[in-house]
Amino acid sequence: MIDLKGRSLLRTLANLVIRFPKWIIALWILIAAFMAFQAIKLPGVLEGDGFRMDGEYEQVADRLTEEFGLPAETMFLVFEDMTDEEIETAVSDVEDLGLAEEVVSPLEDDSLYTGNLSYALLHFEEEADMSEAVSAIQETANHDGAVLTGGTAISEDINKASQRDLVKAETIGLPIALIVLLLAFGSVVAALVPFFVGIATIITTFGTMTLIGQSMDLSIFMLNIVPMLGLALSIDFSLLFINRYREERKKQSVEDAVRTTILTAGRSVLFSAFCVFIGLGALFIIQIDLFKNIGVGGMAVVSLAVLSSLTLLPAVLLILGDRLNKWTILKVKEEGSSGWRKFAERVIKRPVLVTIGALLILGIFMIPVKDMELTIPEMDSLPASNDTRQAFEKIEDEFGLSNSTAYLIAEREGGWENEDGIREIENLQDALLNDSRTDEVSTIFTEGEIEDADTWLQATQIPETAAAVEPLLDSFIEGDSLLVPVTLKPEGASAEAQEWARDWAEKETEWNLSVGGYPKFNQEIFDEIWDKIVYVLAIIIVSTYIILMIAFRSVLIPLKAIIMNVIGLSAAFGALVYIFQYGHFGLEAGSIALIIPVLVFSLVFGLSMDYEVFLISRIQEEYTKDYDNDRATVEGLAATSKIITSAALIMIVLTGAFAFTEVMPVKQIGVGIAIAVAIDATIIRLLLVPSLMKLFGKWNWWMPFRKGPYKAGNWH
Repeated sequence: MIDLKGRSLLRTLANLVIRFPKWIIALWILIAAFMAFQAIKLPGVLEGDGFRMDGEYEQVADRLTEEFGLPAETMFLVFEDMTDEEIETAVSDVEDLGLAEEVVSPLEDDSLYTGNLSYALLHFEEEADMSEAVSAIQETANHDGAVLTGGTAISEDINKASQRDLVKAETIGLPIALIVLLLAFGSVVAALVPFFVGIATIITTFGTMTLIGQSMDLSIFMLNIVPMLGLALSIDFSLLFINRYREERKKQSVEDAVRTTILTAGRSVLFSAFCVFIGLGALFIIQIDLFKNIGVGGMAVVSLAVLSSLTLLPAVLLILGDRLNKWTILKVKEEGSSGWRKFAERVIKRPVLVTIGALLILGIFMIPVKDMELTIPEMDSLPASNDTRQAFEKIEDEFGLSNSTAYLIAEREGGWENEDGIREIENLQDALLNDSRTDEVSTIFTEGEIEDADTWLQATQIPETAAAVEPLLDSFIEGDSLLVPVTLKPEGASAEAQEWARDWAEKETEWNLSVGGYPKFNQEIFDEIWDKIVYVLAIIIVSTYIILMIAFRSVLIPLKAIIMNVIGLSAAFGALVYIFQYGHFGLEAGSIALIIPVLVFSLVFGLSMDYEVFLISRIQEEYTKDYDNDRATVEGLAATSKIITSAALIMIVLTGAFAFTEVMPVKQIGVGIAIAVAIDATIIRLLLVPSLMKLFGKWNWWMPFRKGPYKAGNWH
């Protein structure tokens, strides 16, 4: 029933496109022109790395600013090999901008000065609209020979690098993709059509994201991920569509060929896009801005890729007619050529040997996965040569800046400034220090150099000492809330620091405890992903299974597809660890960005279903002719191998081009997708799928409660 409704919808769409091709093209031109105007504004809308969620960390951060007067953000103005006069000039020029709430000069604080390296602290009261402030300070600082670094400054550099990366990746990827299209079609016009359909899709998506950005925060990584996905998908869909159209055009008129193509290739596009759409939609379960951003942007670009492929593309084909083959420069062999047919016959002749060999290769790729180390990307997203990163690393090393400070806020009914409250502060301090993971605790006792509560209470009875210690209460106490900064022994991003933050946030005490700071930030991000990843995977896998079961009317084919996808993705993750974590191919040994496994799985699991749908759909078409599984497998593979290889090569080129970019998480996502697609389109699609189709024979098409044993249903 669902499939029949889908066919009816496609038939209606085909009739509409055939009737009004010029109007459809004109409408797309108007939409693209309007969206191009919006798309120009997108870089200005993007901010931050997207690692933000509504949780205790955010709540404590707000309270630290509003209740305890801590700055909302602190950045660093770094001076190297500069005289005191030059430092004074630079600090004065930044102060004159009036953008920072407070500037602490190293000339006033000796702890900020050592040898030829020093830095000033720039405290900001509000985090909102920091982008323009940072740009102004950076320009002034650079003019004076200083470097601005920290938080927003690093984000701004990542934003600028992302824009450069996009241009670089397009410069590398698009010409090669055009060459692949020329090799696939042989005609300049046929090669350019999917190219421009893809550009229209990206422009429209960028414009849409600019409008969406008015009502939600968007990560700077969207600038790379959306075009990476959208352009590859649009060209893939167009490649499939044009290939089928050219087949049908040999047998019927232009209008009928377009109609048949929409009903066949269009059906494959819809099913494969729906798989990608589900994978992206599942990301909304993870309540971190970056995942929700990619979910929104990804679903938008997939929807527009499908829309352009099923409306704009067939309308252009109708207008072009046989001029699609104009300026033919290469003679392209017919689909289903003898070379691919012989290859398919060899594969199904030795299915057991091919299956074992393919699984052995994938197993070797999977070995490094056991060593995968995941971290939240920070300044290491930037290349080591970046001035902002270098400046931060220098003061971090020289001055021992720590990200291991947590902020604990304790609530006590009746307040803390009475005798019982003072004794409770001592109890809390002792409890924290008794934790083996705690290094230092800052309280009224440590700051006042007072040993215990009894000594404090005695000191407050003497006017001279009371005047010295009582002001400390204002620094640590606000109403019923007590602030306790805690420095941990483990590094702030470590699993031990996360465990500390989790333990103290959940600890049952007589005080109501809230935890903030970098260790809490990491703990919340990691916990949110690990707690929700099972649900994300379950939605993707179950939904994909149901979609493919409906598409192919088979119980076994979707199951095989899912298992092979999981194995292929695991192999791709192993390759990522080998390249980026072990440090091969000229890269420094590092870690894998926390987002990579989730994003690559969600994106590629759906993308790889494109090739599954393309291949199995064609095998199914052949199977319905005489129900000969072996012949259908050979013919399906022979007919689609070239187009799948071309589509995969384009996907690899467009995503793999990001390997030459600067921002590390984007580099890892691009390389990860490229490797996963390469594995899927070769080892899995050309070897495992046909060999398993042979091994399972008629059981491939088994579906309970269907008339005619093991026979595929009629699509019509």
